[in-house]
Amino acid sequence: MSHPVSISVTNLTIRFPVYGVDAKSLKKHLARVTVGGRLASGMAGVTEVTAISNLNLELKAGDRLGLIGHNGSGKTTLLRALSGAYEPDEGTIDVHGRIAPLLNLGLGIDPSATGYDNIRLRGRIAGLSSKEVDERMDEIAEFTGLGPFLAMPVKTYSAGMQARLAFAAATAVEADVLLMDEWISVGDADFQKLAHKRLLNLVERAGILVLASHDLDLLRLYCNKVMRMEGGVASAVTDIRKLEELLAA
Repeated sequence: MSHPVSISVTNLTIRFPVYGVDAKSLKKHLARVTVGGRLASGMAGVTEVTAISNLNLELKAGDRLGLIGHNGSGKTTLLRALSGAYEPDEGTIDVHGRIAPLLNLGLGIDPSATGYDNIRLRGRIAGLSSKEVDERMDEIAEFTGLGPFLAMPVKTYSAGMQARLAFAAATAVEADVLLMDEWISVGDADFQKLAHKRLLNLVERAGILVLASHDLDLLRLYCNKVMRMEGGVASAVTDIRKLEELLAA
């Protein structure tokens, strides 16, 4: 029996070493990086920034969590940690379910490869099997609206075309847990309507959504819970209807 979709974060702390003037050579710099955070703090010219401090979070199927906070408050770091890109310095992250991190649409796009090849590449990065990618290819290709351009190298595309390709490929996944850094809006007005509908379908099918955004109306629309981050410290998770109170706190 498969485990129900859930996210459990316990006492999560993530630190980044910041190197000062003393890290003169790359060799020295790399040696310090591999030593790891805690030891590095004693070295000259190394300062540690705590990006997330002692964060606890429990989410289950049906939870749509909005993350609010200023730039640099730790929202993106948390999303990346949930996606598996960052290892905890302390604490644990336990995610059950297939994760779709829609954090960087350009990730895994190869300009010299064709549109079709990029869709395959992106699908594989997202954890789809070759068979699953092939099964979805027609639908993804149709959604991009790029027609014969899909057989051409992506470097021949305009920025808008590249965005459409990346969006279509990234949103072809079936996700239990959807992680988003801002709601994605790409392309012209017509494509944005299609993109919006596609994202909504994706969100509805996903068990859990975690969305970081500065757009409060958007969060009210899509989220049922909210958490505020300030300097790497998270508030308690609260009902989205208490958003104003959380902002005033």
